[in-house]
Parts: sequence; C-alpha cells; structure tokens
Amino acid sequence: MDPLDRLAEPGLDLLARVDTLLAAGAPEGHPVWPLLRRMQLLPGEAVRAFLDLHPAPLATAGHAVRRLIRGYDDACAALTDPGVWSGPAGSSYDEARTALLRHLDEGPESLVGRLESTAGYADALADWVEGSRWAVARVLAEVLGSTEAVRVRAATAPGAGPAVGSGAAAEIATRVLSVLGVAYDGAETLLRQWTPSLAESTWRSTSGPSYHGGPLRIG
Repeated sequence: MDPLDRLAEPGLDLLARVDTLLAAGAPEGHPVWPLLRRMQLLPGEAVRAFLDLHPAPLATAGHAVRRLIRGYDDACAALTDPGVWSGPAGSSYDEARTALLRHLDEGPESLVGRLESTAGYADALADWVEGSRWAVARVLAEVLGSTEAVRVRAATAPGAGPAVGSGAAAEIATRVLSVLGVAYDGAETLLRQWTPSLAESTWRSTSGPSYHGGPLRIG
C-alpha cells in the first residue's frame, strides 16, 4: 500500500463533494474550465480511475519478457556453428543461418532487440505509474488540509447552498486536475518515445543466391 492508497478514502470523499459542487457550476473564467474540457472528467472520477493503475504488474511484465530472451540466446548459440556442409547446399544453408541469426539477435530491429525494447517500455511505464501516484498523493494531502476543503465540506453539509463552495471546489479541482494532466502528458511522451522501438520486427534476409538443387558435399 502506497501513500495514494492510504489517502484514497478521505481523498475520494472530498472529491465527491467537489464533483457535486462543480456539477452545479464553477465561477466564470476560472482556470478549472480548460482542465475540465481537456480531461473530460470531474476530479473525483479522474482520481478514481487513476487508483486502478499500479506499477507492480508492469514491472513483472518487464521481467517476464526478459526471461524470454534466454530462449533466443539458446537458439542463436545453436546457429553459430556453420556446420560441415559445402557446395551450393552448404552456401545456401550458411546464407539462411546468417539471415536467421540476424533476424533473431542483431540490432534493435531484431526479435531480441524488440523484446528488450518491450521490457524497457514496461519498466518505463512502471516508473511513470509510481511517480504519478506519488504526485497525486501529494496533491491530495495538500487539498485535504486546505481551507478550500473546509469550505467544500461546509457547502455540502445538509441545508447548505452549493453556490457557497463553488469557488473552493473549483480551486481544489484545478490543483488535482493539473497534476493529473501532467501525469497523462508523461504517459503520452513515453508512448511517442518508445513507439519506434516497439514496431514489428520484419524479416531482413541476406542478399545472394538461394539453393534450388545441385550437388551436396559434406566434409
């Protein structure tokens, strides 16, 4: 359990009140409006969705992908032996063996290269989730102890008028949605950075003639 998990219950309670007040409107021209248009969610809904993101499954996925690389290492080791064939068939075999080695583990576009990139992307996402959860936890701790939180609770008490706390609700929403906006910007940046390295690995054959029959000499 991290700080965000510990703050989830009181934080969601406060943000539910904020959502209620915002549903009745916010001050005209307030900075919360562009944030609401961008996020398309009220702050309580946005944080509730973010609570489902955890770094551990992503880190585990990265480790699992790296374990797959061992199998490719074994296959490459078996292919390093050029064999004892000679003649056209031997040349054809050597060409195919070299091409397969290249496809399996030569550079970032090989299968191993793509696996390493996939594992790296999973690690980067895990780091992003962990850092973002800390950032959301910090802003929740700040707004929970703010004067705006006192006004929001008073405005949502039985018999109170929602207009009394609309400004305070808008201030809290602005702080929370701003942090979430930065977090999602980080996720989009990661996707742009890693997308070229996550493309499908295509077969890169070597140039040269292929074997279509003929004498085969061994030894």
